Amino acid sequence: MKLIAIVGHSGSGKTTLIEKLLPVLNAAGLRVATLKHTHHQVPLDTPGKDSWRFKQAGAVASMLVTPQALQLVADLSEPHDPLLLAQRYCGEADLVLAESFSDATCAKIEVLRAACSATPRCSDGLIALVTDVATAHPHLPHFALDDVDGIAEFIRQQIE
Repeated sequence: MKLIAIVGHSGSGKTTLIEKLLPVLNAAGLRVATLKHTHHQVPLDTPGKDSWRFKQAGAVASMLVTPQALQLVADLSEPHDPLLLAQRYCGEADLVLAESFSDATCAKIEVLRAACSATPRCSDGLIALVTDVATAHPHLPHFALDDVDGIAEFIRQQIE
């Protein structure tokens, strides 16, 4: 399994890019999983439901399984390393696209939109930029903000 983080400033278009890449990468035969990092507190379970009650009672992990899907709520004892998370929970995927995780040690593609900031967020681990800022990291490959096919092909080459 390969992992690439899609990083950038808030509002730069990271989620939109991943959303557009998924069908293109799937059509190329790749099984793609996603990880999303946030600093915000979001509810991961429904208070009062069985899986929530199990976690409240002390389970380190609780999984809800339906005929079509599953949901896992688990305690994290190690740092939020996207590669470890991907290896542990996304084993069936060929590729994991991890949104944000700017500080992680992994390959990164930065979405840099001049309307948000002309200054890149990352330098460590960058392999490409999806940008309308021509002067940022000129030694790296640049892709237009709407060049989904080109970005997908670049990602496919990186994971081969």
